Amino acid sequence: MAAEKPHMNLAVIGHIDHGKSTFVGRLMYDAGAVPAHIIEKYKEEAKQKGKESFAFAWVMDSLKEERERGITIDIAHKRFDTDKFYFTVVDCPGHRDFVKNMITGASQADAAVLVVAAPDGVMAQTREHIFLSRTLGINQLIVAINKMDAVEYSEARYKEVVEQVSGLLKMIGFKPSEIPFIPTSAFQGDNIVKLSEKTPWYKGPAIMEALNNLKVPTKPDTLPLRIPVEDAYTISGIGTVPVGRVETGVMKKGDKVVFMPGGVSGEVKSIEMHHEEIPQAVPGDNIGWNVRGIGKNDVRRGDVCGLVSNPPTVADEFTAQIVVLQHPSAITAGYTPVFHAHTSQVACQLISLDKKLDPKSGQVKEENPTFIKAGDAAIVTIKPTKPMVMEPVKEIPQLGRFAIRDMGMTIAAGMCMSVKQK
Repeated sequence: MAAEKPHMNLAVIGHIDHGKSTFVGRLMYDAGAVPAHIIEKYKEEAKQKGKESFAFAWVMDSLKEERERGITIDIAHKRFDTDKFYFTVVDCPGHRDFVKNMITGASQADAAVLVVAAPDGVMAQTREHIFLSRTLGINQLIVAINKMDAVEYSEARYKEVVEQVSGLLKMIGFKPSEIPFIPTSAFQGDNIVKLSEKTPWYKGPAIMEALNNLKVPTKPDTLPLRIPVEDAYTISGIGTVPVGRVETGVMKKGDKVVFMPGGVSGEVKSIEMHHEEIPQAVPGDNIGWNVRGIGKNDVRRGDVCGLVSNPPTVADEFTAQIVVLQHPSAITAGYTPVFHAHTSQVACQLISLDKKLDPKSGQVKEENPTFIKAGDAAIVTIKPTKPMVMEPVKEIPQLGRFAIRDMGMTIAAGMCMSVKQK
């Protein structure tokens, strides 16, 4: 069997009705991931409902409810291949109330395609999605200026939209000169697989080529070892076996490891993956590992394993940048919701609101605000109610991001900027 191509997670983001689902459906179809007869079936159905332009969108919106409402709710995972990579598309909903899905989607993505409709240009959610994807660590971007057929393939209109989007991207630290802006019509199939004669003025890559030009995210195996513990089992004749997914670094048999925040340490006796013993584990591996000298009660879900020589950071307090997605009222200092970071869930108190940021630009809007509300971005200081591992996102991004939940919903998402250690 040929070696598997490198894998990339691709988020498709942008404002509602700008054609994201049609774009993804077209991509899957043109890449051969969706058989022609399925599209024909959808075209027939769409015609009967008087929604002809939705045929490709239905490839992604396979949930019936979405079909009736004509919008994307769930994050559908679909695979397609280019010459160089195989992609999993994380289709991110554009509707306001689905922003929390978008967070779980985008936080797994290695790259994003931002879809902006040529007739509308930049809309509220275009801004929000760009800002969120940056907060969530996406740093490779392709911009599809979609629905070019609706503006008669006008180069002038394309340039206006490119200008609008570039302005936004600059504000949050993207370099527009390094980003392809591709005029597309997902519905007609222009500039998806090959360049279209309808845009003779456009000289850049088509979407597929731009996808091939993305860089493979480096495996974070050069970073310090971090394995968040999902669970710990006691296996007779072996002892305590924690299980979890290696986020960063490499663990070998014989390594001296420590579990934080508890601080118990021992030597790695064996590492198992898919019921087979392996000599070492690398990022992405889901493993069970047995550590000499560790008892059942020494390790629990939410702990993080690292090497004794570079132990996971336990936060007494930390500073973070957060985006408030939804909250029925205002958030003030003293608020204590639950933080979900790696495998831990710990109630944390916002001890101070340090700066309010303009979510569209990331610039400081107000120092020491008295409150923040839905839609605001802010820099805050946080104190966990019990010890928890948290790493600055610049050092170990995989352990620096978190979601804040309360009242059964995701209130905010954020990333840790700096840690005051215990």
